[in-house]
Amino acid sequence: MSTHLITGAGSGIGAAVARRLTGRGDDLVLLARDAGRAKELAALHPGARTLVGDLSNPDRLSWALAQQSVPERLDSLLHIAGVVELGPVGELTPKAWHYQLNANLVAPAELTRLTLPQLRVAQGHVLFVNSGAGLSASPEWSAYAASKHGLKALADSLRHEEHGNGVRVTTVYPGRTASPMQEKVHRQEGKEYDPARWIDPESVATTILMALDLPRDAEVNDLTVRPGR
Repeated sequence: MSTHLITGAGSGIGAAVARRLTGRGDDLVLLARDAGRAKELAALHPGARTLVGDLSNPDRLSWALAQQSVPERLDSLLHIAGVVELGPVGELTPKAWHYQLNANLVAPAELTRLTLPQLRVAQGHVLFVNSGAGLSASPEWSAYAASKHGLKALADSLRHEEHGNGVRVTTVYPGRTASPMQEKVHRQEGKEYDPARWIDPESVATTILMALDLPRDAEVNDLTVRPGR
């Protein structure tokens, strides 16, 4: 039985991955932003353990995890949580930039730093759910795309650094996926949201599990997933 630490398990891709891993008997540890959210996640994914740590405040993650029981070994760390706030460069405030950079880049870097000892013990896997915006920036996506471009750099550097320790690193770049985040994006864009037009979170979950389950003689570095409709 493998142990996975997952961020973003409350909805969308994260919830789909958590359901799939639970269904096959793996042990889940779900990161929640506060105690109330931890109760919600525990109800949503019966049998999973929870840790409380706010990704919007990465400076406090070290203190938060030190107060809790983190598994001694981790087979994977799945960075799936993310936030988005669209707007032109001429209007985005430092608050909007910090909001996205903290949650989408600094917090994953810090959470990875804090759990690398457990990942090294298991020769585990760090998987980043990035975005098409991590490869190409569109108008009004500057802050989000910057955070995701940075996440790609983080993953690429980590892969080279940890190869000798047996830790695999994968980045998945989903296109638009039917999720609460995508619904928010459509509101910000002033467009009607039709989830049937976009990738089902279960399809992205399938690609994530493929990367995790690949035999040790191979490693998926980067995987791009685009809507098929």
